[in-house]
Amino acid sequence: MTTDTTTKSPETAAAPPPGTALEKKRAARGHRRLLTRRDRITLALMAGVPTVLHVALVWVTALASIALAFTTWDGIGFDSIKWVGLDNFKQLFDDNPQFWPAVQHNVIWFVVLILIPTPLGLFLAVQLDKKIRFSRVYQTAFFLPVVISMACIGFVWQLVYNPDTGLINSIIGANKPGHYIDWIGDPKLNLWAVLIAASWRHAGYMMILYLAGLKSVDPSLREASALDGANEWQTFKNVIFPTLRPTNTVVLVVTIIEALRAFDLVFVFNKGAQGTELLSILVTNNIIGESSRIGYGSAIAVVLLVISLAVIIPYLVATFRKERRS
Repeated sequence: MTTDTTTKSPETAAAPPPGTALEKKRAARGHRRLLTRRDRITLALMAGVPTVLHVALVWVTALASIALAFTTWDGIGFDSIKWVGLDNFKQLFDDNPQFWPAVQHNVIWFVVLILIPTPLGLFLAVQLDKKIRFSRVYQTAFFLPVVISMACIGFVWQLVYNPDTGLINSIIGANKPGHYIDWIGDPKLNLWAVLIAASWRHAGYMMILYLAGLKSVDPSLREASALDGANEWQTFKNVIFPTLRPTNTVVLVVTIIEALRAFDLVFVFNKGAQGTELLSILVTNNIIGESSRIGYGSAIAVVLLVISLAVIIPYLVATFRKERRS
């Protein structure tokens, strides 16, 4: 009976097995060598430049506005900045005849957007979700106003509301001398005229949001509802719409933000005068207007910021709570 013995040379015995720390260390060095000095500089510039611009143009300016809200400054030299405490806010709430109408108009803006174009956008999304013919063409047509800037939309609707050659006055016969309807100049009409133009754009925005939400609905829910004998309206009311709760939250927040930051359309129409005052218009008129009351305009901007945060912070808190529970 014989036994075979295998002898190992010193080199073989000293060789480390595969996957040891030495090989891992060599692999790490190899990965490090993949990033050259030029690559590191490029990555630093790509990440650093946007970060610096964001901090400088967003955070620094926001904090500067909060600080300037408690001062008076005409914008000429930093030596003219004077601390006044809460005087700007007292003057804003008590002595400014345009402030509370502007707040009221912002509230009206939100109510109109949430009651008219938002349900219209939901209706359009439901119809387009049925996979009708030329649905892509319809989506493009309804979403086109969202892509166009608000300033361009204002110029287009100025032509529509023109007293002499405008489309509306031409249709209803109000383009004759003595029968003019001044949709932009009349304080009783101009706010509603601007809201129609804003709703025209907002409906397409809401359509896309709701259409994305409808695409995420599980098809088995529709099938189960159909097997239970529910018609189309019952399926939407009892099955589809409750599943759109996250989308409804986004729509609500987006609509509030749109109502608070409304500026371009009104400024193009009549620069926020004669019945179309908004908080954003007051900020602009005081900071870059003839008076150059930067401290006072910053106080209005702080009020607008507080209103925005009062809406956004509860939304973020509720969202984070849902993520933790899940």
